Amino acid sequence: MERVLELVFAVALLVHILLLGIAVWRVLRGENAVDRLLSVELVSVLALCAMLLVTLITGQTIYLDVALALAALGLIGTLALAKYLADQRMF
Repeated sequence: MERVLELVFAVALLVHILLLGIAVWRVLRGENAVDRLLSVELVSVLALCAMLLVTLITGQTIYLDVALALAALGLIGTLALAKYLADQRMF
């Protein structure tokens, strides 16, 4: 049963990496700023999920700490970009 779970984690990690590549392509080729902002948020979430899957596969908890820091930075970055797009000034 444990071997099946490791296989499922590996397949899920590959799917997340594929989706991460598609989302990065959308960030680079987005039609407008809002589309790119949503894509950046999606990249942040997919990277967080990939880090959590790496934590489950390897069993090393350092990846969990990195994932939590990435989630916090992604939230702050998204809020800052949304404010900039709304007001056309940062502060």
